[in-house]
Amino acid sequence: MTRPTLDDPGLDLILRAARTRNSWTPEPVPDDLLRAIYDLAKWGPTSANSSPGRFVFVRTETGKARLKPHLAPSNVDKTMSAPVCVIVAYDSRFHELMPQLFPSRDMRSYFEGNAPLILATAQRNSTLQGAYLMVAARSLGLDCGPMSGFNHDTLDAEFFPDGRWKANFLVNLGYGSDELLFARNPRLSFEEACRFE
Repeated sequence: MTRPTLDDPGLDLILRAARTRNSWTPEPVPDDLLRAIYDLAKWGPTSANSSPGRFVFVRTETGKARLKPHLAPSNVDKTMSAPVCVIVAYDSRFHELMPQLFPSRDMRSYFEGNAPLILATAQRNSTLQGAYLMVAARSLGLDCGPMSGFNHDTLDAEFFPDGRWKANFLVNLGYGSDELLFARNPRLSFEEACRFE
């Protein structure tokens, strides 16, 4: 059975030639494009369709001013100059939406009262969803700058004071420039990273 595949330019766009950006052109990212990115990324699979990922698109001067104090010093300039910084978070009560997301079975009761399972599922799957978001953004013409250098506790207190959502990692989005672009680091070979059983 022959199935369609991405051509080489498509593969280059989302992975092979895509780079983590540290500087940005001033071209803005319209809200409609951010909606389109989410509407594409949401189709990525998660455990039991749990979809715990939540996304805050910080794109205003006010929002960036709130974000700035929580960033590691090395991440301040590149984040403040990016058109958008996405807080990739997870909903610590995602299981409450399981009747909507998995209506054919009672998956809510599977999670209810099991805090370790809720946390593991939320963290793992929101990370997956953040990766889907980056692939979607690249496929729609944007560049990405993912990072983890920030104070989780203070950022959560600022953006999620009710404690329900928790930050996982950050992704700057926009149209990247080649300024401050590092030489590409090597990757592990198949033999170093993989095995057959």
